[in-house]
Amino acid sequence: MPALDWSAPWFAPIVRRRALLDAADWRAALSEAARERGVVSGRGRPIVFAGGDDAGDTPYELHIAATGRVPTRANLHDAFNALIWLAYPRAKAALNRRQAEEIEARGIGGTRGPVRDAATLIDESGLLFVSDDAEVFAALARHDWRRLLVDWRERWGRDIVACAFGHALLEKLAGPFKSITACVVPVPLRGDRDEAAARFIERADLAPPLLAHLPVLGIPGWWPANEAPSFYDDARVFRPRSSGVGRRPPAANRRAPV
Repeated sequence: MPALDWSAPWFAPIVRRRALLDAADWRAALSEAARERGVVSGRGRPIVFAGGDDAGDTPYELHIAATGRVPTRANLHDAFNALIWLAYPRAKAALNRRQAEEIEARGIGGTRGPVRDAATLIDESGLLFVSDDAEVFAALARHDWRRLLVDWRERWGRDIVACAFGHALLEKLAGPFKSITACVVPVPLRGDRDEAAARFIERADLAPPLLAHLPVLGIPGWWPANEAPSFYDDARVFRPRSSGVGRRPPAANRRAPV
């Protein structure tokens, strides 16, 4: 695996377990850590990190829910997934449970449906957005980037906190580019963040248009260039709120200069 700057703020939720990836049998090391933490699937099966083809023909989420065995290839994407299972076990189990229930109810035909689409977005590109201030969430919903990311800059890290959750999000941030965008899971400032994220996932009316999005390199403290207010003038990334419903988030997967 490539060398990573583990001091980057987006790695904060997983950095203390990074040494597990250096073990000779890293899957076994991750599995032992999961056993020690009591990490279970959406149906209560102890989590074990297995080979990449472990699911066979069984749908991925159903396989994990029923067996606890997480297919894990030797790449950054799956390594980050394993570390997020260890960092946020309740939220990951809640996603697994909702995904498995949807697959059993609807099958795995041509479309996944809004619940599975939203759960996949959270799983791959989620960000825990932590605050007790309703106006902070309102500013995010309005795409009021100037207030949220410039005027309230000193609040970040104190009463506004961002925690990377999606393993595809972490993979992109291994080589940062300005337009990387996360979908937001709202979490209160007080209490257990993993438990709060799990409650949101379990109870929310999940559909992609209902999820807020945030360009993550705009988070104060996450990227040196955003110290200049002009960083946020790039409307290709920090887009104004559209009056349309169900618009796609900013170009999260297209590279642009940082």
